[in-house]
Amino acid sequence: MKIGLIGGGTVAKFLSKSINTDCQLPGCTVASVLLRRADAAGEWERRFGIQAFTDIQSFLSSGIELVVEAATVEAVRDCAELVLSAGKDLVIISVGALADGKLYGRLNELCRRLGTRIHLPSGAIGGLDVIHSAMALGQLDEVSLTTRKPAASLVGHQVSEKEVVFDGTAAEAISRFPKNINVAIVLSLAGLGCDETRVKIVADPEATKNTHSIEAVGSFGKMNIQLENEPMPDNPRTSYLAALSVLSTLKKQTECISIG
Repeated sequence: MKIGLIGGGTVAKFLSKSINTDCQLPGCTVASVLLRRADAAGEWERRFGIQAFTDIQSFLSSGIELVVEAATVEAVRDCAELVLSAGKDLVIISVGALADGKLYGRLNELCRRLGTRIHLPSGAIGGLDVIHSAMALGQLDEVSLTTRKPAASLVGHQVSEKEVVFDGTAAEAISRFPKNINVAIVLSLAGLGCDETRVKIVADPEATKNTHSIEAVGSFGKMNIQLENEPMPDNPRTSYLAALSVLSTLKKQTECISIG
């Protein structure tokens, strides 16, 4: 399977190294990358053997079969419909774009009409399989997410003790903290939706990592799961688990037996 990447940041480089250099996904190759800056093309070709483009139509015509968006919400808005219209499946990392109900609807309709698919990695959280299973017959009653982050990343100044900076619905959290709460979006999409998923965001001066606690109640029983995420070694702003979840999503596309 030939893979194309949109974006040249930390996750894109992690995937390129894992797939092309370390051969973690036999039978798969990152063949092309879409970049904003032409002067960055040389590094990708030398380091990973990947052909770089700045024009999306040339990128989509480069023989790739699946595209991974590893850029920004804006990139999803600009490129997702073009990717699907070209008959390519799409992995979306910047799931914040799907908080826009109109965009979500257009992408869903394109997939239905063209037979393409969108894959959303689980990102920095777990338990989505339970949430999704409970929703199979609509038998999920409550879902909540409590995210604890280093205070400086949320409030921009020093605080002496834990401070709840937000307590409300996922829809409200997404509008107020668009760069900090992508996990709330994928949790909402898997479960009750943005208006029925509760979110609490805590700024903690003693925290050095992001911690996500998910609780769910339904006919299946109760779930309580907590993850304390390690950052990427070369970029503390990116969760290592989030990058691994993208690699796992790609691996599932090549497996004959699928779990979950």
